[in-house]
Amino acid sequence: MPVTDADAQRRILNRLRRARGQLDAVINAVEGGGTCREVVTQLAAVASALDRAGFVIISTAMKECLADPEGADREDKITTEELERLFLTLS
Repeated sequence: MPVTDADAQRRILNRLRRARGQLDAVINAVEGGGTCREVVTQLAAVASALDRAGFVIISTAMKECLADPEGADREDKITTEELERLFLTLS
């Protein structure tokens, strides 16, 4: 199911770009002999940014399912059970 809400898509992309920047910082810290604290702090930031992006994706899909529960017979229709499983994979 594609993310069709423009605001949600913008927020998701911002989070993913932030995660990419933080991952680059992790790689640079490891390559440059960064401290354990530095590496773990950046790694935690990456994980958090990715989790938040995932939650925005799932919450957007939930809103779309509520707005159009029949899904207009789209091929990419997602069931509530599948949404629940996806949500639980992030928690």
